[in-house]
Amino acid sequence: MARRTPSQLNCLIAVDKPVGCTSHDVVARVRRACHERRVGHAGTLDPLASGVMVIGIGQATRLLGRITQDTKAYIADIVLGSETLTDDAEGEPSRIAPCDERHADMAFAHGVLEGFIGTQMQVPPAYSAISVGGVRSYKRARAGEDVELPAREITVFDADLLAVSDIEGSPVWTVAFTVS
Repeated sequence: MARRTPSQLNCLIAVDKPVGCTSHDVVARVRRACHERRVGHAGTLDPLASGVMVIGIGQATRLLGRITQDTKAYIADIVLGSETLTDDAEGEPSRIAPCDERHADMAFAHGVLEGFIGTQMQVPPAYSAISVGGVRSYKRARAGEDVELPAREITVFDADLLAVSDIEGSPVWTVAFTVS
């Protein structure tokens, strides 16, 4: 068996993943750009999500498991008043509920978000990037498979309301989350 040659490049880098690109696409681009086969990432982002991905190159790939144990931060725009078939902005609305003026009130939003703080069980959506039998859950769900994921323990350390705005008459809460 041939031995792997030592990596010429050993580092962690941050890549701003755009919407529409998969995490695997990012890794493939880094492999080509660096001419290095040993490239990995510290957490999958859904193709519809944009954000910073930590990429390990060469020997630094050994550190990726430790990085995923740390907290993560996200900024989310939460549009109130509708639910989609995919639990994201891409899906068709499946339920519509009226919102009243209190949903546009920052004090009310702060109160609701305080209830998110702490440890709880959360069922991930079928359209998440979680791997099920080696295939991403969102791929199975978009192929029409019925995907049921088990509840996981999560901790929300902070849910900081950044803004309350409006999109086509629906209140939108922009929230910075720090989570497990």
